[in-house]
Amino acid sequence: MKTFAIIFFINSSIIIGIVIAGIILYNSLIYKKNQVDNAFSSIDVLLQKRWDLIPNLVAVAQQYMKFEQQTLTEIARLRTQLMSEKFNNETRLKLESKLSGAIGNIIVAFEVYPELKTNEHFTRLQLSLNEVEEQISAARRFYNSAVTEYNNALEMFPTNILAASMSYKPKQLFQANAQERQNVNVGSLFNQ
Repeated sequence: MKTFAIIFFINSSIIIGIVIAGIILYNSLIYKKNQVDNAFSSIDVLLQKRWDLIPNLVAVAQQYMKFEQQTLTEIARLRTQLMSEKFNNETRLKLESKLSGAIGNIIVAFEVYPELKTNEHFTRLQLSLNEVEEQISAARRFYNSAVTEYNNALEMFPTNILAASMSYKPKQLFQANAQERQNVNVGSLFNQ
């Protein structure tokens, strides 16, 4: 009888240990998935802030800039498209990259307009936009960190087994496109 009690205790302890380990693994996967969603939402909030700044910046800049009209129009088009349509995260990240590239090009172009650089309203808008761009960059780094941690959990044993049973799929990292990796050719901005 004593042996039976010991075996029962050992078996019960093993089962309880497996259940606790399963709960911990399950909770860690949920936590990591939610971290990715939270990080993407943070980017979303900052992008909305940027979208709100863009029309003001463009309106002030249009008073001074005529030949950059194409870039200003592209910024406005991308902003409108991103605000009016629902995209999956991957498509949205690609469109946001295009918008970031266009904004970067126009900010470089602004340097040629001394009257524009001295306009106090424009200067405040540009500083605000630069601050938001830095915040977006930090949020993207946080997003990539959360995605990496989540993707690692999907690939590592034993969480990969649980993740597969929950139909979790890897998330895509935010990556700069080829255009964003190149140095901006300021001369080409003005030879259009």
